[in-house]
Amino acid sequence: MRYAIIATGVAGAVLALAGLTSTPAQANVIKPAPVVSIASHDAFFDHLRAHCGKAYEGQVAMNNPESAGFEGRLVMHVRKCSEHELQIPFHVGDNHSRTWILTKTGSGISLKHDHREADGSYDELTMYGGHTLDAGYDRVQSFPADQYSKELFVALGLAVSNTNVWQMYIYPEVFTYRLTREGREFRVEFDLTEPVPLPPTPWGYAD
Repeated sequence: MRYAIIATGVAGAVLALAGLTSTPAQANVIKPAPVVSIASHDAFFDHLRAHCGKAYEGQVAMNNPESAGFEGRLVMHVRKCSEHELQIPFHVGDNHSRTWILTKTGSGISLKHDHREADGSYDELTMYGGHTLDAGYDRVQSFPADQYSKELFVALGLAVSNTNVWQMYIYPEVFTYRLTREGREFRVEFDLTEPVPLPPTPWGYAD
């Protein structure tokens, strides 16, 4: 037993005492931490992930005050899905610059807006978004602007956006993306009952 301890170290000694065998390499393997989340966040993810690989057409339901930039056909595509991340490009006509990224962080869900140029490079205004502050609901989650976003908005002269709250609603027949702040509401609703042909690969991504 003394020689077993010398040969394998403390980890090996514990295994030897238990009547098991292991190499030092095996003893030092660290398993990845599990994805940590709560029931309402899991359910919200699962409702969206059920649409993975499908695309749906939408329409602007609220744009107050009127703001340009959302003319053309609106299509969301639940393109990439894992246990902890969802990538959902939002196509506006021939503009394929936007991708929503939802990530389980261990303390909630993060929403980021990945904006790219046509050559794949990052837009000046990108990766802004918010983080859940509570459990939310199985079909509704809210994302108040996070600190990174607030500092980015200030740096770009967009401090009015510091009070942004993004919301997502996922119901059997409709998915809603909503932005609110004082004096501003924008909402797009997508029909989940009828998938449409898949849009092009979003800028900056590869199949």
